[in-house]
Amino acid sequence: MNTPLGAGAEFDLIRAILARSRASRSHLPPQVLAGPGDDCAVLHVGRLAVSVDMAVEGVHFRRDWLTPEEIGYRTGAAALSDLAAVAATPRGMLVAAAVPDADRPGFILHVMAGVHAAAADAGTAVLGGDLARTAGPLVLDAVVLGEAERPVLRRGAVAGDHLWVTGCLGGAAAAVYAWNRQSEPDPAARQLFAHPTPRLAEAQWLAGRVDLHALIDISDGLAGDAGHLAAASGVHIVLDPGALPGHPAVAGLGLDTEQAVRLVLGGGDDYELCFAAAPGSVAPLVAEFAAKFGVELTCVGRVTAGEGVALEQPGGGERALDFRGFDHFQTPAS
Repeated sequence: MNTPLGAGAEFDLIRAILARSRASRSHLPPQVLAGPGDDCAVLHVGRLAVSVDMAVEGVHFRRDWLTPEEIGYRTGAAALSDLAAVAATPRGMLVAAAVPDADRPGFILHVMAGVHAAAADAGTAVLGGDLARTAGPLVLDAVVLGEAERPVLRRGAVAGDHLWVTGCLGGAAAAVYAWNRQSEPDPAARQLFAHPTPRLAEAQWLAGRVDLHALIDISDGLAGDAGHLAAASGVHIVLDPGALPGHPAVAGLGLDTEQAVRLVLGGGDDYELCFAAAPGSVAPLVAEFAAKFGVELTCVGRVTAGEGVALEQPGGGERALDFRGFDHFQTPAS
């Protein structure tokens, strides 16, 4: 791709990054009027959904865990998951990178190739960004742009709703648990951490067939993200531990039941969907959804009047959660 930029080492690196990507002008989405090479990306879209997601070395990823391409893919996919959280259609991505000297040019080229691959897999492209020099660590900042004529937000859940999730939970957390104990993670769990799948098509499919009252993506763990949904909607959520679709890799860690539930609920990095809908509205679509997307829909709880999140107890009653999902300012970096 011939990017019209002047001379200079920074711009040579930008050209090299774009030359390795699939974001040639002929492959940009039709809604993009101007992409890489201009001061701004210019898009023709309706109701715009925008989110930003940062990936910091030593906090969100480690080089001894992931390849450079996986670091980039994970960064892009995590940002795109925020568009899935409102059932938006991706229209583009902007990426800023603070790059240590040792990472130029080879390492960052591979990282950015991973970012571009995540965008392309989502049916969109990287439209531009920024580069800066840093003494370290490597920092990536991805801004995603989407179109959401009928966005589904966090704030519509009502008492009586059922709470559903897509896929399995705890797989990526199981990989991190193994790495932190100097063990090789389960290959499937490692793949979930390194190559997450933002549920973009799934969210749009569900929004087109179900009256979704509230929607969120599970990035910090269901315990924390269900709490966000409950707070935004002004409701109380009761989770059923026995219904949680824990990833098989969690069972292979040798944890007791309480530890496993905590990992599944609080580990984070699932990038699945969590949504509230009226009773009986989702169950008829479970088989069709699984056949189309290869992942399950599971009812994991219910919405009642009140506030906060609790766990249903086997003998009846509830127990308030005494833990939450990942929190940058309370949870030590992995």
